[in-house]
Amino acid sequence: MQPEYAKVGRIEHFYSKASVAVVEVLAPLKKGDKILIRGSTTDISQTIDSMEAEHKQLVEANTGERIGLKVSGRVRENDIVYKVAEA
Repeated sequence: MQPEYAKVGRIEHFYSKASVAVVEVLAPLKKGDKILIRGSTTDISQTIDSMEAEHKQLVEANTGERIGLKVSGRVRENDIVYKVAEA
C-alpha cells in the first residue's frame, strides 16, 4: 500500500554549504514529520530534525511562514515538499 502525500511547502532557496533550504510553508509542519522533497532531479525522503525562523529553533511552522529547513541532500528552487501521512 502506497503512503499518502500532502503538499506542505515549496523550496525558495538552497544554501549548499549549510545544507539548508528556505521553504514557503503551505500547510502546518512539525518537528519529527516525515517529508519528501520532489522536483525534476530531486527525490529526498527524510524526517524533520531542525527548522528555524529568524535564527530561532521551531517545533511547529504554520501556513504562510518562511522557514529554514535542514535537508539531507541537494534541493532546488521550486521543488515541492510533501508530508507523508501517518498510516
